Amino acid sequence: MRTGLFKATHVKTDYSQRIRLLLRHRQSMVRRNKDLINTVRGTLKAFGIRTGGGKNILYARRVREAIDDPLLLAMTEPLLAAYEGGLRTLAVIDKMVLDIVKKDAVCRLLMTVSGVGPVTALTFRTGVDVPWRFDKSHLVAAVFGLTPRVYASGEMEQFGRITKCGDAMVRAMLYEAANVMMTRCKADNWLKSWALGIARRRGARKAKVALARRLAVVLHRMWHDGTEFSMKRPATM
Repeated sequence: MRTGLFKATHVKTDYSQRIRLLLRHRQSMVRRNKDLINTVRGTLKAFGIRTGGGKNILYARRVREAIDDPLLLAMTEPLLAAYEGGLRTLAVIDKMVLDIVKKDAVCRLLMTVSGVGPVTALTFRTGVDVPWRFDKSHLVAAVFGLTPRVYASGEMEQFGRITKCGDAMVRAMLYEAANVMMTRCKADNWLKSWALGIARRRGARKAKVALARRLAVVLHRMWHDGTEFSMKRPATM
């Protein structure tokens, strides 16, 4: 320690650790429900029954109506019941998330950005934990693995894909927020216009990654300064 070979690490606050536990449980339930849907779709496809996708309780009803074989229906029913139970559990967890976000001033501030919902705001809130531990906002994107790798040898320097290091949950939520902003949000803002310009030059996928990286910087700066998101580009950005 005296020689400086070890670097100091940040230990998250008790509040962030508890909220992250809830978010992990939610993530687990989402994956479980998705696995159940994929299993039902894959097994029934072998018998010529195509059910399509679904994210709500109507999917189970559609599957039951599509199966005309009593034996196949009896074999599939336990998975459908488990899926419906998973949706009810997920609804309970989502309500807990919403109740926490309503009482958290930081999350409400972050949600002023188009595309940033309760889950994304709470995930970023617990991922950063304490905004003052970053000297500069652009370091947040690097911590969450959203900056490109650099290959340097002699006079050659090449930039590769993003590092994907750090908190994968925060990185995924930022990418989801970028996707929502670019594809679903109707209102224009300077971030969306900037990302659409990149999409025209380099493709939508790279634009979403770049927007996710920019969102990490903007959200941290908003949190640090206590200012809401401006639809017009600030002079300092």
